[in-house]
Amino acid sequence: MERRDRYLSDFEAKKWIIEIGRRMYAKNFVAANDGNISVRTGPNAVWATPTGVSKGFMTPDMLVKLDLSGKVLSGKNKPSSEIKMHLRVYKENPEVRAVVHAHPVVATSYAIAGISLERALSSEAVVLLGRVPVAPYATPGTEEVPDSIAPYCRDYNAVLLANHGALTWGRDPLEAYFRMESLEHYALMSLYTGEVLKKVNELSCSQVSNLLEIREKMGIRGGGTPACRPDESPVPAAAGAEAPSAGGVRTDAPQTGAVRTDAPQAGVVRTDAPRSDAAQTEAARAEAEKRAVIGEIIAKVTEEVLRRLS
Repeated sequence: MERRDRYLSDFEAKKWIIEIGRRMYAKNFVAANDGNISVRTGPNAVWATPTGVSKGFMTPDMLVKLDLSGKVLSGKNKPSSEIKMHLRVYKENPEVRAVVHAHPVVATSYAIAGISLERALSSEAVVLLGRVPVAPYATPGTEEVPDSIAPYCRDYNAVLLANHGALTWGRDPLEAYFRMESLEHYALMSLYTGEVLKKVNELSCSQVSNLLEIREKMGIRGGGTPACRPDESPVPAAAGAEAPSAGGVRTDAPQTGAVRTDAPQAGVVRTDAPRSDAAQTEAARAEAEKRAVIGEIIAKVTEEVLRRLS
């Protein structure tokens, strides 16, 4: 994309809407006529997708031009009833130049479950998205929808719509769309680590702090701060662990005539003795079986996801 401090021309805006619609449909982010895309081309002008049209098969003549009040300025089709959501984003955040709404499967599943995406799992997710909250449920096509997303438009880069889908925005059409891709990728990583592997190593708070500095340098203002792992504090030396001073007496040295309580007693079996070869073999076999099961689960989930995205 070119400079983000200018509006795109009508031709550029329509070209990007067609291209993003094609990508959304190809990636299974939408089904049938789902989803919508808009691009702001002036202080009071927006190009948007029409209602009742598959986003994978649009042509420029299908698109609709509106002002920020929703009045149609150009085009033979009606805009989507969800255009109110787009217009609200533009009004709440003047920096936004494009808005994308879709129903990517994994991210929408989190929206249905009412689970926000706010853990620091990867550097890309922290920098490009940050936290992704869940907006309260609102009936599609009503004023409830723009009202539900309004509180998030300035401080975040994306929002999940409860029992509905996802909404992303950006300083140009490609940034808005890439945030939708990043959102689905983030949701998929969260699903794998949290539900399949059941092991998550979050980034530490100091690591997240460094990433937020990078985000700021990139000119990305929204996103919030994801939940992070507290940095580990240095463990202080135990009292009395210092080396003895010259001439000092080691208090932990065995005394003359003292009985070592940790010495094995006659007839007592050492429970800390190394395990037998048979026990080690059994443990290795159990670990191999566990890894095989995890691998099979991951393979099945990946196969299903790829099938849906193909």
